[in-house]
Amino acid sequence: MAVRRRNSWGTAKKLPSGKWRASFVGPDKVRYAAPKTYTAKVDALAWLARERVRIETEGPKWRPPGAVAEAGEKLADYADRWVDERRNKSGQPLRPRTAQLYRDLLRLHINPVLGDLEVSAISSAVIRSWHQGLTTGTTRKAHTYSLLHAILASAAADDVIESNPAKIRGAMSSSTERTVEPLTADELDALAAEMPEHLRVPVLVMGWCGLRVGEMRAVLRSDVADDGSVIRVNKAASYRSGEWHCGAPKTKAGIRTVAVPPHIRPALAAGLPIGADALVFPSLIGGDFLGDWELRRPFKDAAERLGHKDLRIHDLRHTGATLAAQHGATTAELMRRIGHSTPSMALRYQHAADARDAELAQRLSTGR
Repeated sequence: MAVRRRNSWGTAKKLPSGKWRASFVGPDKVRYAAPKTYTAKVDALAWLARERVRIETEGPKWRPPGAVAEAGEKLADYADRWVDERRNKSGQPLRPRTAQLYRDLLRLHINPVLGDLEVSAISSAVIRSWHQGLTTGTTRKAHTYSLLHAILASAAADDVIESNPAKIRGAMSSSTERTVEPLTADELDALAAEMPEHLRVPVLVMGWCGLRVGEMRAVLRSDVADDGSVIRVNKAASYRSGEWHCGAPKTKAGIRTVAVPPHIRPALAAGLPIGADALVFPSLIGGDFLGDWELRRPFKDAAERLGHKDLRIHDLRHTGATLAAQHGATTAELMRRIGHSTPSMALRYQHAADARDAELAQRLSTGR
């Protein structure tokens, strides 16, 4: 938890990263923050002292600190503060998993080359050279560039730089998007049967109901109807930086009630624990939540035995959506069931269902 230290003027706040963030309320009644974070509290207090002197000496001519960024600020410092202060579309702080991803991309791919450069010294030519030298996979390369682009866009908005120098066309998209092959209903049931006993129902729930793996982990007894007919999805669990985090789903649309297909209700209901706050799918090897290390290896082995060596756990969600589309779910129904806030992904599942229907028609024709 972040720690605040209030002083006679302004506030010094210790961030989760261990660095200090200074801020104050200006003469215009708006709170302003330092353009960088500080390793030591004394440095944050020194910035506050300088800003107070500037307000007193400049009087009516005073300008907010965002327009007078400290000279020599390095990209690594600015990016660290950017991650701490970043908000999603709902105005909420970044989810721990997202913040950790951003910090990993910065540590591994951005800071080694660009981190020690002053933000104002990063040009389009520098970015092109850095981008050409990235040796990570295509998708991760696109994500890394997207992050740098967003950070520099904020720097431009903060008047730290005049404009965003990240201008490589197409660099934020991946041209090698993985093709997901959803399982058929029979294949899904066969996959569950190949799993260890305590992991069979979780696989069925993710596959038939379209739950994300983090949503499945966080399901409590109070979230499931006594007969297993309904699951209320209102949170998700993820493991980052050595600890578990459990909070609201990625978007408001992720909070939903999902009807469970009748044929898997008995298996779900039979395994319900006692106690409203008990996890429905707990770990059997220690800890509370079902960890990746307990789930992914058995899943991979079971998938390979069935001839699906490239299948991933998240593909079960695609399977659930495609099965629903095959049985006539509308775009709105798919969005509500899967927890999407936009129709684009729901339309993708419907296209997949249409393709399978066309394939079935072809098989019927050739089998005459």
